Amino acid sequence: MKISYERRKALYGYGFIALWLVGTAVWFVYPLICSLIYSFQDVKPEVGGMQGPWVGLRNYSYVLTGDKSYTSNLVSVLWETLWKTPLILIFSLFIAVILNQKFRGRTFARAVFFLPVIIATGPVYNIINGDIARSGAASAGQFSTMFKTDLMGDLLRFLGIYGLSANMETMISTVSTSIFGIVWNAGIQILIFLAALQNIPASAREAAQLEGATGWEFFWKITLPLVSPMVLACLIFTVIDSFTSPDNLVMQRISEMRTDMQYGYAAAMIWVYFGIVLAAVGLITFIMSRYIYYETD
Repeated sequence: MKISYERRKALYGYGFIALWLVGTAVWFVYPLICSLIYSFQDVKPEVGGMQGPWVGLRNYSYVLTGDKSYTSNLVSVLWETLWKTPLILIFSLFIAVILNQKFRGRTFARAVFFLPVIIATGPVYNIINGDIARSGAASAGQFSTMFKTDLMGDLLRFLGIYGLSANMETMISTVSTSIFGIVWNAGIQILIFLAALQNIPASAREAAQLEGATGWEFFWKITLPLVSPMVLACLIFTVIDSFTSPDNLVMQRISEMRTDMQYGYAAAMIWVYFGIVLAAVGLITFIMSRYIYYETD
């Protein structure tokens, strides 16, 4: 049977993604549907699978009105995302602009800022900040003394910063942890911004220099408009990364309910949280799309 070249290319494409489609259907779509069904039930693990009576919207009602811990944790996560996201974006763009320049050791500097993404996100971050219990190293005797120490706290004590006053210690510890968290979560955004900066044509800078534009004017009138689509992409990525981080309080609350075998209630919490995340991303996309520069012919 003769098949046209375009049709043959299409079949090759479908064949290439066939295993991915099967895996997505079995290990993503099906559990997603089961989770939605469980959110309307009071399910418990029984012989033959998860079983339980149908309770309708009772789980959702308790999530929204009865669970004070979930509400307070949600407000805390929203507030943390609100103030941390702009700082991550500004820091990422600033570092990307620096790394796009030509200087000695540029490759090493790029590797350093992308290193957190390569190493890990949870355990190493918790070890450096002294949260050994959540890293799983609290009862492991084979770990060296270095991994049983609050590295950030020890550094501040070594510099003589700790011991001044309780309020100053708390403030310095909070600021240092926040700065470290911002740097730790900026690796992907730096890489995206760096790729966008490298796509700016050299002719644009040459034309700006001929017109007498300063570096400051070139950044605001050329660089920022051309990388603005990636600003939106990094903004969405940062928001979703913050909402889905296993370290945030809402995700910890959901894990507690799941560990307590309250699967139906945990599923309802997840779906409420998913709706809030989806609404936040939609609102951000709607607002920011008005300020995005799209290059046209």
